[in-house]
Amino acid sequence: MKFKFLSLLVLVSVCAAANAGSAPWYRWKNIVDKTLTCAQITPGSAWESESGPYMESACRKLGKPA
Repeated sequence: MKFKFLSLLVLVSVCAAANAGSAPWYRWKNIVDKTLTCAQITPGSAWESESGPYMESACRKLGKPA
């Protein structure tokens, strides 16, 4: 009985993880040399968020991914 319950729990967890959406992208500006990059998380302490969220990695289409 425990094995069936644990198997079901693992199956539900895997299905939930497979259904998760992607994280939004943001445009980051370097405060030292003003270069721009697009990333889901901050590239480091010398970067500040300029705009976003974007739906894709090119930072062209505004909005949160589905």
